[in-house]
Amino acid sequence: MLDGAKKESGSIKKWWKEGQSGSRLLVGFALLASLALFLHFREVHIEILELDDAAKNYVVAQVDFEFPDQEATVIVKRESVRDLGDVYRIEVSEVEKKRGQFENYLIKNPGWRKILESTTFEEIYEAADSIKNALLGIRFSDERTLQLVHMISIAKHPFFLFPKDLRGKRLMLSEEMWDSVEKTASVDRHYHKSTLNFIIDYFRATSWELSFDEAMQRQIRQAIEEDIPWKYTKVNAGSRIIDQGERVTSRHLAMIQAMKQALGEQRNLWQPLTLFGSLIFALAITILGFYYFKLTHNSFLLSLKQLALFATIIILTLILAKVTEYFLLRNEANLFDTVRYPLFVPFAAILICTLIGAEISLFSTCLLSVILGLSLAVDHSRFIVINLLTGIAAILFARSLRKRKEVFAICGKVWLLCIPLFFVYNFAHNTLWSNVIVTDLISTFSFLIMTAILVVGLLPIFESLFHIMTDITLMEYMDPNNELLRRLSIEAPGTYQHCLVVGSLAESAAQSIGANGLFCRVSTLYHDIGKLFNPHYFTENQIGGFNIHQLLTPVESTQVIIAHVTEGEALARKHDLPQTFIDVIREHHGTTLVYYFYCKQVEQMGGDVDAVDEKQFRYPGPKPVSKESAIIMIADTIEAASRSLEEVNEETITDLVDRLVADKVDEGQLDNCLLTFKELGAVKKKIIKTLVVTRHLRVKYPEKKH
Repeated sequence: MLDGAKKESGSIKKWWKEGQSGSRLLVGFALLASLALFLHFREVHIEILELDDAAKNYVVAQVDFEFPDQEATVIVKRESVRDLGDVYRIEVSEVEKKRGQFENYLIKNPGWRKILESTTFEEIYEAADSIKNALLGIRFSDERTLQLVHMISIAKHPFFLFPKDLRGKRLMLSEEMWDSVEKTASVDRHYHKSTLNFIIDYFRATSWELSFDEAMQRQIRQAIEEDIPWKYTKVNAGSRIIDQGERVTSRHLAMIQAMKQALGEQRNLWQPLTLFGSLIFALAITILGFYYFKLTHNSFLLSLKQLALFATIIILTLILAKVTEYFLLRNEANLFDTVRYPLFVPFAAILICTLIGAEISLFSTCLLSVILGLSLAVDHSRFIVINLLTGIAAILFARSLRKRKEVFAICGKVWLLCIPLFFVYNFAHNTLWSNVIVTDLISTFSFLIMTAILVVGLLPIFESLFHIMTDITLMEYMDPNNELLRRLSIEAPGTYQHCLVVGSLAESAAQSIGANGLFCRVSTLYHDIGKLFNPHYFTENQIGGFNIHQLLTPVESTQVIIAHVTEGEALARKHDLPQTFIDVIREHHGTTLVYYFYCKQVEQMGGDVDAVDEKQFRYPGPKPVSKESAIIMIADTIEAASRSLEEVNEETITDLVDRLVADKVDEGQLDNCLLTFKELGAVKKKIIKTLVVTRHLRVKYPEKKH
């Protein structure tokens, strides 16, 4: 009946009978796949060097690779523009002057209208501007420069060969140049050919002065340099990249980054054997976790809800770690040199500890620290140590988490733990203080702040999705301003006091066996809310000595008494109380007999037991299925019965507790719960001790004589 071993073997069968084995396997597969992907696509770890710092160790090439050599590329670019000649253009002032003269010519000589009968003044005016702009766009340079210009395709300006025999003379444009001007002028708008020829004929007779175009020469130089591809230099495996104590340059960083990329390509991520190896590694970790939980927390494996929640938190932590790593590595500011010890494990530790349990959280913390430390591009040993210690500290602080805002205090305490660790890391290099400590403290503080924000935001979401009752939520339900509790204290004050006392008894008893005492205390406040419908039918709420049951038959009285369970369940659902509270409301009487009215009915039937339908006097149930629900049933029964004791001392209370608990056991009310005989004995002992303290008689004070 209460044998823990028997219950455990029965729970294995229940696993498969409930039809949830497929769902559990699906959750396990999702966790396995996520872990395998995380382990497979890991970044290659290379020692992080900081620009302009002295290298602490020498670095040797682990593989043949080529790296973009900035110094060699600069030399090639300089050589490529060495032959670049001067670039000239037509003097802007001369073109502007000629344009003005043409406009005056049109005004003073209207005869052009006979020549261009179909052309308006506005059109010829705009065409003249286009010709002017085309002239200003022409450039002149030597043959080598023209070849370079054609290679880089600067098609915005037409380039022509600079006449070698010019030497200070003014330049007359060739027919080829005028054809280019005409073509350029017609790009944006189509003009009559006769109009363009008329304007060009006016400009054609002019010789032009050329001026040096420094801006265009600079633009060509820049375009040529940008067009030159990076020069790659080969480094053979075993070659020393940097010596110990050598100043780190951008060339060294480029070499290390290229070596890292080559190592990543060498891993052959998409080869079947490589993929299979990662899967085997992930499978080994998953099997290890499965057997650990099977031996220590088998009930956790049997709970699909908790298993899915656990997998969700682990997968979310892996995603956060991988996304953060990608951002830090791909960022141009090279943030991984600053954020050396990203903290991910405290996030999972707090969530798992709060939502599932501290022991499961501790195992997860150890496993996650190793997995993340081996897979991320970090200093493995130091990352594992700091994440492991901060994760354990987060669990210790989160065990007593009662309010959401306390998450920030927990993360603050965890951050304080990081301070001596960073000094220890510094002392290992025989250094008392360095600026690195400041950056480490700032980065870890930022991570823990984000951890607190994410935890506070995710807790209510996970509680709602997975129907998890945390201590934080329980504390919120203890608020006396809750509508149901306020009504209970006003409309049924006796019942409210009864709930408070039963809650105190159940809490202390649950804590004595490691059950959830806070849940017992809070859920007990709501276990009798069904009495709000007819509070005066219950003895604790009757005032003046009149008992309304004197007007009812035993069957009618029983129906009213039993109804407080179903009515309490309906009221709880109406006010959206958690399902675990509703379970306590339904189970706290189990299928027990309303013995007082049953005896009265038997008495009215002349003592004929067979004439009485016992089912009419039993609660509908079900029987308690959890330790907490069973403890609440015991505490509720004992508290009510203890009020009828004429003599209150340890002996009478012990006899009462032993008798009532024995009755529950004999009736089979505790068959479905997980209480063992040893735990039941501890529960009885704690309830007796608590009742002796709370029910002791006070010394009678003598009356004051005047």
